[in-house]
Amino acid sequence: MANALVWLRRDLRLQDNPALAQAIADGYAPVPVYVHAPEEEGDWAPGAASRTWLHFSLLGLQRDIEALGGRLLIARGGSLAALERLQAETQAEALYFGNVYEPLPQARDAAVQQAFERRGLTVKRFNAGLLVEPWQVQTGTGTPYRVFTPYWRNVSANLALRAEYPAPRRLPASPGIAGLTVEELGLLPAIAWHAGFWAHWRPGEAGAHELLDAFCEGAIAGYKEQRNLPDRTGTSKLSPHLHFGEISPQQIWRRIAGLRLGEAAQADLAHFRSELGWREFSYHLLHHFPASAGRNLNPQFDRFDWAEPDADALARWQQGRTGIPIVDAGMRELWHTGWMHNRVRMIVASFLCKNLRYHWLHGARWFWDTLLDADLANNSQGWQWTAGTGCDAAPYFRIFNPVSQAEKFDPQARYIKRWVPELQQLPTPLVFAPWQRPELLRHAAPDYPPSPMVDLGESRAAALAAYSRR
Repeated sequence: MANALVWLRRDLRLQDNPALAQAIADGYAPVPVYVHAPEEEGDWAPGAASRTWLHFSLLGLQRDIEALGGRLLIARGGSLAALERLQAETQAEALYFGNVYEPLPQARDAAVQQAFERRGLTVKRFNAGLLVEPWQVQTGTGTPYRVFTPYWRNVSANLALRAEYPAPRRLPASPGIAGLTVEELGLLPAIAWHAGFWAHWRPGEAGAHELLDAFCEGAIAGYKEQRNLPDRTGTSKLSPHLHFGEISPQQIWRRIAGLRLGEAAQADLAHFRSELGWREFSYHLLHHFPASAGRNLNPQFDRFDWAEPDADALARWQQGRTGIPIVDAGMRELWHTGWMHNRVRMIVASFLCKNLRYHWLHGARWFWDTLLDADLANNSQGWQWTAGTGCDAAPYFRIFNPVSQAEKFDPQARYIKRWVPELQQLPTPLVFAPWQRPELLRHAAPDYPPSPMVDLGESRAAALAAYSRR
């Protein structure tokens, strides 16, 4: 039986893996390969938190493959050189892989495909990570969508899920050639600052399905409202697993479609599907507007009067020492767990872009380094949505008030008190804006900032004035 390389990247799973399953169906002995080449992603090489997840995800995939009799071959990039070496050593006749969508990796993949095909080798590529390929959706005039609602209406109306690819029951023994260990990739930091993450997460395919099971048995009912409340588990928290392809959106969609829930839960299902749709839309935008990873989609904001960042002020935001409890809670949750609730992500982003008036890239870069689910499409488009500089964005003058947001979405202050425990002794109504009672704050929480780092009203007015000058 001839060998085929199965190049794994953002599809670190065995179930519903089209490249792996199709290689087997085509009669090849699959040779699973992971090539570590972060330098090929340019300015957006994986951040520190993301690398820790990748370490454990690869270990899990390696165990799963070995349990079926196979072996995960690990190499270090450049990708083309590594794949050509592995092809020569295994005498592989074909290369199978799932698509990725970031600009530089897309160009890299095209070069790999051309190089292999020029040598007469079979190359097959697959959609392994989206509901629909970004280039398959367009407006009636043949242009990319720039607004979510008509985009999602089009996708929803025309979505045809493929059948799920089966996981292999056994894998052939891999050729006896040299490969790296996961540890040799050096993905973990020398100081284990990430140790607390794993009380909250289980990287790998099994962990993804455990979370999906828990979500379907619990939070999906009531999702539309509960998803905005950061003090409870009201979301799926599947984003890191989706980013690394430990589960596919098609698997999630099928599972949700199979739930037998009453009429009252249909709005919850529709809303959850639309959240998957926002992920698809972000990839659509990144594919068609690749510069949007680091530049404003709305060119009007290229002339915007962003404030010059102050290093100390930026550090206070990053470390959760702004003096605004809901902002500080979110930034501390991020630091301790590698994740932040989506509602709070919008609040902390609005504070950075509107109240501090710092360019959204300063926030996007910090999230990129600290989020386990750091995803270039979602991260850049999410920040541009809040900053008001992107497609389908909230207008710039829509500024989140962090006090009223906390009062509305964390009314008992349970989320704030969990992540900002020095405020636990304050009466709940005061937790949202503790500077209103400076004597009590000084007595109950002497180490907490006595006042916000900026006045919310004055900074809001300054942001609107800057917007009017753009």
